[in-house]
Formats: sequence, structure tokens, C-alpha cells
Amino acid sequence: MKKRKIVITQKLDQSHIEQLKKVIPDWELIVGKDQEIWQEHAKDAEIIAGWKKGLEEYCLDPQAKLKWLQTWSAGVDKLPLEKLEARNITLTSANGVHAYPISETIFALMLGLTRKIHTYVRNQHSKTWHHAHMELEMHEKTVGIIGVGAIGKETAKLAKAFGMTVLGVRNSGKPVEYVDEMYTPDQLHLLLPKCDYVVVTLPHTKATHRLFGAEQFSQMKSTAFFINIGRGEIVVEDDLVQALKEGTISGAGLDVFETEPLSKESPLWEMENVIITPHTSGSTEHYNQRVVENILIPNLKNYLEGATPSINLVNYVKGY
Repeated sequence: MKKRKIVITQKLDQSHIEQLKKVIPDWELIVGKDQEIWQEHAKDAEIIAGWKKGLEEYCLDPQAKLKWLQTWSAGVDKLPLEKLEARNITLTSANGVHAYPISETIFALMLGLTRKIHTYVRNQHSKTWHHAHMELEMHEKTVGIIGVGAIGKETAKLAKAFGMTVLGVRNSGKPVEYVDEMYTPDQLHLLLPKCDYVVVTLPHTKATHRLFGAEQFSQMKSTAFFINIGRGEIVVEDDLVQALKEGTISGAGLDVFETEPLSKESPLWEMENVIITPHTSGSTEHYNQRVVENILIPNLKNYLEGATPSINLVNYVKGY
């Protein structure tokens, strides 16, 4: 009898491979990043963990055996969602893996802009000793977290260590620990004028596409900083550039962009009030461990028992 097959399109430590083998000792386990490793197995795989360019032609073939796809990323907006849904493929994401590293990046950007670290780094390169009109501090300010999921909750928790007032936005509007006031997306205009920092942690969906444009930036304080670690498509980038140029907002910390890599022609590169990171806010030494141990293995155990994997089960209608 032919063995059931799982393909993992990532490079894993041997310890993680052994953990998986204990759960599925009778399965064929294929592990590797390179297409040459997984391409001949993708069509026969019942489970695939990690989405790669080129997978679609194999796993969505009419003869493909795929039943469950576990992504290695939190966002699923780059996947062929309609095709996956049409084939009734269970989809789970790596949401939650990033709470620690991304919340750290958020605070690095907030503190960097507040305490002018980016300015001082530039001055260091030119050996310039200049005060740079340093005057701001972050303690006891107000932060608005747009999207209070796992990342937003951790960010709110850290904000409390700075004595900050935390405002949040989530679809349900239900209260969350560490968040002082919760709003729904249609109340964004009520939240923005109150914030010294606006932090976007949303996924990219039809509902969040180009959510932040000129109107939203005009509702923010002129002294406010805008942080986006969600997805670039949530922001109308030209409107953001204009808001930064005209002083509608004070500055921005950006990890994601409408087009990536960010074009060398983008004015954002040269702006003194902008800090850019190359979509690395979720990077961490513990990434694979958290995906394997906290998501993939528990979901795999459920799957083997005939249940639908429940951790980070994606709702195709909502897009996350």
C-alpha cells in the first residue's frame, strides 16, 4: 500500500523532522526548500506545509491529492484562495508565530522615531555631532492599534509598560486585556485624532485594501507617527508620501510596501522622518520551532483523528 505523503517546503532542523516522524511514523515525509526536492512529490501530497512559487501547477492539478495546506506565513493574501476554496482544501496559517518579533519591531520603530535614533545613525556615518532637536518621549502617550490579534495584543501589553493609553480596532469590537478602549473598523475616524502613534497590524483583505489614504492621514495628529507592519496594500502609498512631505503626520516606520522590494525611485528612502525595514519584522531565530511545535504538530494530530485542523483555520470568506 502506498504511503500517505506530507511535503514541507522549508529547511528544518533534524530535531523538528524527528518530532514530525513521531507523529506520522507511517507517512512519507519530504522536507526541503528547493523545488527540485518537492516538485515530484507535490502532486501526490495529502498535506503541504509552506507555500512556494510553482506549487500551484502541482497541488491544484485535477489529479492532485492535496487536502490540507498549512502556510509558513501569517498572511494568505498571496495564495490562490478562490482555487483552493473551490477544491475544498483546508487552509491554516502561521498566525501567532510573529507576536514577539513583530511587537519588538513595532516598539523599535516607535522608539526610534521618538528618540531620533534614525537621525543619529545618519549623523554617525558623517561624524556629525548634533542634537537634532530631540525633545519627545513615548511614556504616557496614546497608541492606536489597528487590528488587535495576537500581534496587537502583545503590542498592547508592551505599551502598558510605558504607561501608554491603548486604543484598539477589531471587527467584533469586544474588549481585550491591555486595551483601554476598543473600536470597530467603521469607528476609525473616532480613534485616529486621539493617537500619538497609529500601528497597523491588519492582514490584507478586500475589506482592508487601501484602508489608509489621504482622508485617514488628515484625521491624525500632525505630531503622530504611523507604523505599518501589516501589508503594504492596506495603505495608499502616494497619499502617505504626501502626508509625510506636507507635515500632515510627523513620521512613519514602515516594514511593508505596495510593491516589494521597494523601488529605488521611491521618495520614502530619502525622507528624514521615515524608517524603513525590508519586510523583516516577523523574522526570528524561533520561527520554525513555533510553526512546527505550536501549529503544525497540534493541527496534524487533529487531522489524523479525522478532525479539521483548528489552529489558525482560514475563513475563505473573510480572507484570513
